[in-house]
Amino acid sequence: MDKLQILVIIMVNKYKNCCVVFFALTLITIGCKTNYNKVEIIKAEKFFRNAEKTFFQISPDGNNISFLKPVNDKLNLFIIKNGQKEEIQLTNLTDHNIYNYFWGNDNKIVYAYDNNGDEKYQIYSVDINTKQITTLVKEKESRVSIIDLMPDIKDEILIAISNPTNNMFDAYKLNIETGNLTLALKNPGNITGWHTDHNGVIRIITTTDGVNTGILYRNNQNESFKLSTYSDFRDEFVPLNFTADNKYVYALSNHNRDKIALVKYDFKTNKEIDVIYQNSTVDVKDAVYSTSKKKIIYVNYVTYKRQNYFTDNDYLKIDKNLRNQLPGKEIEIINTSLNEDNLIIRSYSDKSLGAYYLYTVAQNKLLKLADLSPWIDENQMAEMKPISYKSRDNKTIFGYLSVPVGVEPKNLPTVILPHGGPWLRDVWGFNKDVQFLTNRGYAVLQMNYRGSKGYGKQFYEAGFKEWGAKMQDDITDGTEWLIRQGIADSNRIAIYGYSYGGYASLMGIVNNPKLYKCGVSYCGVINLVSFLKSVPPAWAPFKEMLHEIIGNPETDSLKLVNTSPFYNIQKIKVPLLIAQGANDPKVNITEINLYVNKMKSSGIDVQYIVKNDEGHGFENENNRLDFYRELEKFLAKNINGRTE
Repeated sequence: MDKLQILVIIMVNKYKNCCVVFFALTLITIGCKTNYNKVEIIKAEKFFRNAEKTFFQISPDGNNISFLKPVNDKLNLFIIKNGQKEEIQLTNLTDHNIYNYFWGNDNKIVYAYDNNGDEKYQIYSVDINTKQITTLVKEKESRVSIIDLMPDIKDEILIAISNPTNNMFDAYKLNIETGNLTLALKNPGNITGWHTDHNGVIRIITTTDGVNTGILYRNNQNESFKLSTYSDFRDEFVPLNFTADNKYVYALSNHNRDKIALVKYDFKTNKEIDVIYQNSTVDVKDAVYSTSKKKIIYVNYVTYKRQNYFTDNDYLKIDKNLRNQLPGKEIEIINTSLNEDNLIIRSYSDKSLGAYYLYTVAQNKLLKLADLSPWIDENQMAEMKPISYKSRDNKTIFGYLSVPVGVEPKNLPTVILPHGGPWLRDVWGFNKDVQFLTNRGYAVLQMNYRGSKGYGKQFYEAGFKEWGAKMQDDITDGTEWLIRQGIADSNRIAIYGYSYGGYASLMGIVNNPKLYKCGVSYCGVINLVSFLKSVPPAWAPFKEMLHEIIGNPETDSLKLVNTSPFYNIQKIKVPLLIAQGANDPKVNITEINLYVNKMKSSGIDVQYIVKNDEGHGFENENNRLDFYRELEKFLAKNINGRTE
């Protein structure tokens, strides 16, 4: 029962005349028009449970469709024969979800599996006919990553395996049928990327000295690599694919420009020979390559929504046909068969995780494969609206505002939700955290503070060495803007985030103890000094770059201490909820245990959730649900939202 209802009952009981009763009933009627209690409280399980089926892919020959499906709450591999309904289970993993997978050939699926959240993935294959599982690469003390699927080379992929003695990655060719590993290129210590041509030959390597990036090129396997381009890390040049004749390379580049563009590059002359697409306001995010056509078919970029620019008329026609059949939905081509007669399509919106479809190109026919969350009613989901505001130094900060369904956006309890990275960015679409929080009655503000990628080189660089400083000011300015708009109740504002967002949440309550009534850090960095002195092994080659972006623990130590939550416990005046995985390679569990204990001994109201079988984020469904149930209760207690 809310305060308005209580007031009405008191008035009716105290004053028996009909005028007062009429006034009281009017209040109830007015209140009902904006009372979010008319929207049912949706259980946390419906937001954060594993999808019934997800991550659909189609085999190269187009005869089989694979997907992940939970078995005892863990995502396992299944297939269905194209045109049939019977589901065939291929794996039965019980400890953790399958992290990633792909079709190695028409008969085998390759997948990566991490046993305890430490990001040390092993690689396995499963035969879709016999269900036999083969360990392809199992390096307990190493890390393994996929470099290139090499679709033109039968049964081979290119992988990287870290050397446990120096954490450097060497490139190997892996035969998924025999399991044979062949060293493709030894890493002298500075290689961070490898790129093959259509013959499976490594023709381009990317190197770093920690700050400067070199692109080395060779014409064939018998030649030595020669330096082609050299620049500092602020300039981005990402080779994508070779052209059909193996002469030129498609690349994403912001050399001599502020925004990343898609270009065609000639390494023999070291020149751009064509700018295929560039946008004046945002970076090109990605380019989609057709294996059969051997060309880029479209690029995508993000304004407030994902946008596509098609470079292939066939796919432009496909996109138009799909939008006619799925009006009002965003559409993404997920996967193609090798001949591209069949496509896996995903639709989505800000109110729905969407659905997967099989699209038969020749017949212009869509077959729904699965809804990702059929238990979610779109009519009860909040709209994600694009917003912008000015920072205190006059930068335009873009973001998104979501408010509870059926509620007037005035004086609402509010959650500020800074994104992780921090070099990621929030995008428009279905966000489980946002919908969970709005359903609990909170307005949610997301912002792409300086240092976020996607808005050009200058905006990205504006975040250098501004962790906990100007980047934090952008978040603060967004919070204060929301108060001035009358949307946020200044007495009921929380700040919550994951990874860098968790760090920003902690720094928010350190820098502005009167602005936020509570804070939530989910796997947030707490000590910039120790973080930079012991970077995760996969980041080791970029250590000097991190010093440029975040700070040097030797020369910037005072600033790093001042912007580290670990050293600013005395400034925390509000309740905290901290969630952490014990095997997190980015956040030291011993240090965060000490941090929490120090807060408790200082009398700070801190609630601590630690999961011993998790890393940087909770992948196990039960662990996720534990966290969100506690988050719900914590926010309700401190800023007065709804609970189940």
